[in-house]
Amino acid sequence: MFVCTLLTDPLAPALEPALIDNLRNAWGGGDVQWLAVDEAAAFALEHVPDNRWAVWADLQELGVDLVITPLAGQRKRMLLADMDSTMIQQECIDELADVAGVGERVKDITARAMNGELDFEAAIRERVGLLRDLPEAVIGQVLDTRITLMPGGPVLLATMKAHGAYAALVSGGFTAFTAAVAGKLGFDENRANTLVTDKGVLTGEVGVPILGQQAKVDALEEITARLGIAEADVLAVGDGANDLGMLKRAGMGVALHAKPAVAAQCDVRVNFGDLTALLYVQGYARSEFVTP
Repeated sequence: MFVCTLLTDPLAPALEPALIDNLRNAWGGGDVQWLAVDEAAAFALEHVPDNRWAVWADLQELGVDLVITPLAGQRKRMLLADMDSTMIQQECIDELADVAGVGERVKDITARAMNGELDFEAAIRERVGLLRDLPEAVIGQVLDTRITLMPGGPVLLATMKAHGAYAALVSGGFTAFTAAVAGKLGFDENRANTLVTDKGVLTGEVGVPILGQQAKVDALEEITARLGIAEADVLAVGDGANDLGMLKRAGMGVALHAKPAVAAQCDVRVNFGDLTALLYVQGYARSEFVTP
């Protein structure tokens, strides 16, 4: 059995009951369960329809995300999350570069790297090199004035943890940021790269080994083994090419507002919902959400 979940932007919920009923009837689905009025609904399916992606494309034009997942094991026991443009709304290195006066140059490299056009390790070395001599104190300033949490993140963490899930933040970014974001949101652990400093300024170097795509897969393997759970019990979420390894390995890999080349390789794509969409696709109703 499978479950079909439809959801939309929580800031402008306009999910039409007639649309849900028509789709359920066309696909021979079970009774509709409204997870949130006008925002998210689900129904059971015996098999994945052949025209799934054609319907998905049509619904995208209406501002609706369509997700089909196995019913068994729907609620996950671990959250493995990317940070930049996933748990926060920014790319930290782009914000640092903006302060350093090299924002546009770094932003272009970041976009190409996240779309899979550049080697991740080479791209991060080049970008960090452009930050050489930036005062270390700027990191705190950027955290305080430029970094904002992705909507729905606090509720996602609080709800999954209230149901016994473990949460790990694994980023190709930097520990100075992941430690702060993990602390705010309640992640159990965080992993990221290190910005090398000397006498209060950035040296333009990254600590080794550099954490890229493989490091996220390694985290998935290591943490599940330590917890004694299966990779099928993991919900992974990210938006960039360096997230693809963990997105493909996890029981549920969610491409959240992802780069097109990344989303195309994932079955679960959220383009309109916020991070609470990750609760809906696990079968949580809004009435079950936990507010921290």
